[in-house]
Amino acid sequence: MAEVTPRPALSALLGIETGGGPSGGPGRSWRDRLIAQAAELTRSGGWQAITMAKLADRVGVSRQTVYNEIGSKRQLAEAMIMHELEVFLQAVDAAFEDHPESLSTAIRAAATRVLEMARRNPLLHAVLSASHGAESTLLPLLTTQVEPLLEAAHGLVRRHLDTYDHGLDEDRIDPLVDMVIRLVLSHVTAPSTSPAETAENIAWIAERVLGERLNP
Repeated sequence: MAEVTPRPALSALLGIETGGGPSGGPGRSWRDRLIAQAAELTRSGGWQAITMAKLADRVGVSRQTVYNEIGSKRQLAEAMIMHELEVFLQAVDAAFEDHPESLSTAIRAAATRVLEMARRNPLLHAVLSASHGAESTLLPLLTTQVEPLLEAAHGLVRRHLDTYDHGLDEDRIDPLVDMVIRLVLSHVTAPSTSPAETAENIAWIAERVLGERLNP
């Protein structure tokens, strides 16, 4: 996947820890490199083949440094998934910024971008592929243990919804956000139609709730 420059404060919005040192310092650099190498090893050989010793050797640090920067292998898995999530949420953030005039259009654009990115994301394919053995640790982070992902996505989308004149009662906003996010996530893990068609359907459902017309 192409590198995406994080928007200011997006990491803080998601509550993602970015390392022990100040921004751009050694702690951040080592942590980012370790997560990036873990993702590369997962894509090429599967999550089960990764050991802290192998990861340390790939990055050129001691195994103790890996534990100091990341923690356990379970924490490494969570950090890797959250790093990928941040990339997807950058695309969501940009979609809402690009369509300030219509909430339903912004939802359609955001869903399209996420689903298209998911189709060509090699790490996501590795996570979803039983042939890599990743389902034992990584897959639940996208299916049954998705609270951190949902919380981060919900925070971002809700922040954008609050900038629209959607006319929803306060107690109906969070259910709408939750519905859209869960629909998108379900099609990321088990796609049934093209990204464009799925996004159109999700936007149509949102339109019914919002009572507004989709822009062509």
